[in-house]
Amino acid sequence: MYGYIYLIIVIAVIIFLAGMRIVRPTHRGLIETLGKYTKFAQPGFHWVIPAIQKLYLVNITEQMVNAEPQVIITNDNLNATVDAQVYFKIRMDEESVKNSIYNVANYRYQIVNLARTTLRNIIGTMTLKSANSERGRINNDLHRTLRDETQKWGLEIMRTELKEIDPPKDVQETMNKVVKAENEKISAIDFATAAETTADGIKRAEIKKAEGIKQAKILEAEGEAQAIRLVNEAAEMYFKGNAQLLKKLQTTETALKNNAKIVIPSDTELINVIGEMSGVLPVKREKTEK
Repeated sequence: MYGYIYLIIVIAVIIFLAGMRIVRPTHRGLIETLGKYTKFAQPGFHWVIPAIQKLYLVNITEQMVNAEPQVIITNDNLNATVDAQVYFKIRMDEESVKNSIYNVANYRYQIVNLARTTLRNIIGTMTLKSANSERGRINNDLHRTLRDETQKWGLEIMRTELKEIDPPKDVQETMNKVVKAENEKISAIDFATAAETTADGIKRAEIKKAEGIKQAKILEAEGEAQAIRLVNEAAEMYFKGNAQLLKKLQTTETALKNNAKIVIPSDTELINVIGEMSGVLPVKREKTEK
């Protein structure tokens, strides 16, 4: 009797343990009973009937799929190797989790193929040069197409990243040469501009220097002219009479030089005679009375 009870207990424990399910916060669950959806499983402990019920876990964290490199013929008939990545996640509400399981067989596989097809459609209408320069536009078009096409799958396309657009090797070498030539051209223009700026600065400095020398000479000449004018004014004011006297003395000297004899009265001093001959009045001296 007790053996049957123990057996039943052991079987019940085994069935209980077999039906235990734990849903982590990073997942949501769908419980099916005999193939029919019956319950949405939130994070935590759940128990399902073994062999009758089944729990399907769905990851709701952000995920990434690689679209894998592919060769795309651009509008200018060049082969470009293109690769991209798609970041997405399943929304955590019940309806979205159900759609990710029941509306699409394998959403990861289908996102990859949809991204590859969309890239071919977008880049096939562009030249290689425009495709390289308009990566933002390609990302936006790819993101918009994936978002619209996966709405019924319960997915949210977070962003798309265009990893590379590689042209053929010979085209890449030509493009590198063009870029190098453009950089050298820009460098030469910058050097010429710098040299022109330097020469212009030296020219302006020389002009300033010449203007300074010119101004200094003008000021020096004006100073000398002012000094001469002051000397003339002083000579005119103070030395005009003395100059006349000097002239008379010079005339007397010449007259005396050409005459051998001069008669001088006995009561006249020599200095007074010379003075009278020169036009200078003699100095009168008072007689001292004894």
